[in-house]
Amino acid sequence: MNKGKVCVFGSFNLDIVAGMARFPKPGESLIARNSMMGAGGKGANQAVAALRAGARVHYIGKVGRDDFGMFARRHLDSAGFDAVTLFSTSECPTGNALIYVAGADAENMIAVDPGANLTVTDEEVEQCRPAVAAADILLTQLENNLPAIEKLIGIAKDNGTYIILNPAPFQPVSDHLLAQVDLLTPNATECTLLTGIDVRDIPSAGRAAHALHAKGIQALIITLGTQGALLSANGETQIIAACPATPVDTTGAGDAFNGALASQLAAGATLSDAAQFASAYASVCVERAGAATSMPTYEEARDRMGVAVV
Repeated sequence: MNKGKVCVFGSFNLDIVAGMARFPKPGESLIARNSMMGAGGKGANQAVAALRAGARVHYIGKVGRDDFGMFARRHLDSAGFDAVTLFSTSECPTGNALIYVAGADAENMIAVDPGANLTVTDEEVEQCRPAVAAADILLTQLENNLPAIEKLIGIAKDNGTYIILNPAPFQPVSDHLLAQVDLLTPNATECTLLTGIDVRDIPSAGRAAHALHAKGIQALIITLGTQGALLSANGETQIIAACPATPVDTTGAGDAFNGALASQLAAGATLSDAAQFASAYASVCVERAGAATSMPTYEEARDRMGVAVV
């Protein structure tokens, strides 16, 4: 397959995950079924997904000068990326997340301390200009400080790099920023917060899509878990079916979808084909524990679909 270039700017977190029979109630202590520690953060997760789905990846992030930061460097150095730009600070810890995974559907609850992820400076962003200009796709999220995200998106816009914004975790953003993005990929909760429309299913997602297009967004994919996703672009909508899966851990599902989507668009796939591949890719991911460690290969997602996309 044709390997496109994806530049991922985003967070690195150290994830501490506990598997539970159910979520604890306030003030309650429960014994976990299991626990694990591993690499996470939406940026790092999506970068690994894009890589394993077939792209050449340049990851950009920031960590603290602490033990978790050393863990981050070892993980990123061994991941297989084309390039890594990792800034650091002694003023904040490396980002970290405490995650509960519980129940038959393997749903999750997450508490994140962003730490160093929120300290990216203008000067550090400016150092990334060549990497962004050389990429086919810039993929970013909202787990870093907004001024850095805005500046990086502006650099991508100036250089004709296709911009995917995954607005997670949600924070308020201006309509001006949204209008600069080529593709927006919110889930139902994020879409509700962006529009004020209660998004629960395909019809309500369609109404929210109309409202987002009115803000100047050209194309968007609203992910709806087991209901699939709604693709809306160029005045047309398409339902992207969810692939059947037996979930073990849904923590990395959205990151898997976004990374795989970026990899396929960078390789020249249509938006529709890329979204269908991303759906298959995410369905394989949720059948494994962990986030970055659960990302499948291109071949595994292709086999889940039955055919190759690119």
